[in-house]
Amino acid sequence: MTEKTNKKYLTLIVYFILFYAVWTLFTLYGKPFIADTFRDDVAAVIAEDVIIKNLVWTIPAIFLVRHFSSQVYIGLKEMFTAKVKWLKYLPVFLLFTAYALGTEYLSAGKLEINKSFGAASIVMVLFVGLTEEMVFRGWLLNATVSKEKQWIPIIINSILFMTIHFPIWILEGKFMEVMSSFSFLFIIVLGIIFGAAFLKSRSIIVPILLHMYWDLLAEMFF
Repeated sequence: MTEKTNKKYLTLIVYFILFYAVWTLFTLYGKPFIADTFRDDVAAVIAEDVIIKNLVWTIPAIFLVRHFSSQVYIGLKEMFTAKVKWLKYLPVFLLFTAYALGTEYLSAGKLEINKSFGAASIVMVLFVGLTEEMVFRGWLLNATVSKEKQWIPIIINSILFMTIHFPIWILEGKFMEVMSSFSFLFIIVLGIIFGAAFLKSRSIIVPILLHMYWDLLAEMFF
C-alpha cells in the first residue's frame, strides 16, 4: 500500500471508532435528554435529526470525501450531479411498497396508517436518509470499494450499517429481541440494496431517496 492509502485506511478506522463512540453516547444519554427537554415531538426531532445528526454525520462525511477526493470511488461533485435513469430503480420502490403493505396486511388484517404518524415522522424521514447514506455509502463504502472489488465492501458496509442501530435497540430495550428473531438481517439487506444502488448509479441521491421512501413506509405502517 502507498502512504496515501495507509493514511486513508487509518483515518477510516479512527473515524469509525470515534463516530460509533460519539453516537452511542448520544443515543443512550443525549437522546433521552432531548426527549425530556423538548416536550414537542417536532422540536425534538429537529434538534436530533436535523441539527445534531447533520453535525455529527453529514458534515464530517462530506469533509472527508472532499479531503480524500483522489482516493474515493466516486467524487463528491459527481455523486450529487450524476444523471440517473430512474426507471431502473422503479422496481426497488415497488418492491419496498409491496413488502410494507403486504407485511402490514398479513399481520393486522387491514391497511391502516399509524396514529403516531405526523409532522415529526415526516421531518425524520426527510433527514435520516440523507445523514445515514452520506456516512455509510457516500463516505465509508466510497472509500473502501474499487472497480474490481465491490460485493465484499458492500456486505461489510451493510454489516457496519446494521451495528450502528445497536445503541437505539439497546435504548428501546429490544436488542435481544432483534438478535434472537434475526430481524437484524433485514437491515443488512437494506444496506446491500442502498450500497449497490449507489455504486450502480454513481449518485448518492438514489440511495438517499430509497432510504427515505423505506423510512416513510416504515413510519406509516410498522
